[in-house]
Amino acid sequence: MNPYNEREVLALLQDERTQKQGFERIVSQYSEQLYWQIRRMVLSHDDANDLLQNTFIKAWINIDYFRAEAKLSTWLYRIALNECITFLNKQRAMNTVAIDDPEADVTQKLESDPYFSGDRAELLLQKALLTLPEKQRMVFNLKYYQEMKYEEMSEIFGTSVGALKASYHHAVKKIEKFLEEAN
Repeated sequence: MNPYNEREVLALLQDERTQKQGFERIVSQYSEQLYWQIRRMVLSHDDANDLLQNTFIKAWINIDYFRAEAKLSTWLYRIALNECITFLNKQRAMNTVAIDDPEADVTQKLESDPYFSGDRAELLLQKALLTLPEKQRMVFNLKYYQEMKYEEMSEIFGTSVGALKASYHHAVKKIEKFLEEAN
């Protein structure tokens, strides 16, 4: 298969006869990075796989509405992040753990997940991330793990670069504090 070229893929998407081929290239190009972004939000491998599949289903259903005003990756990240928020809100609504420790259930899931191969430091980082508000956690994940530029995140979140920088800064400070207190 040829290397990924967004212009070529967009051309494939515009022709009904080649739309499926173009979408297959999108899935091939973005599956892994979207999976890991989703996984860092929901922590569970199975949930991440389900949400990744939902992301691509929504993208396919709405592909005719993609106007190419932003990059495909930006559009896909926005869909994935919306899927995560919806999922996390449903989880929170159904969660019946003690009010004083709402992250306990998610932390327990992470620790018992056979696909989690992190060491103690990674587990502590994941626990620290769970203490962050959702938007701060998403901004942190995109910046720290994906090394995404603030300008691109600005398109995904529909907010200013300054607000994102502040959100990342606050997330880092909260994580540092959590890690200091854990040791």
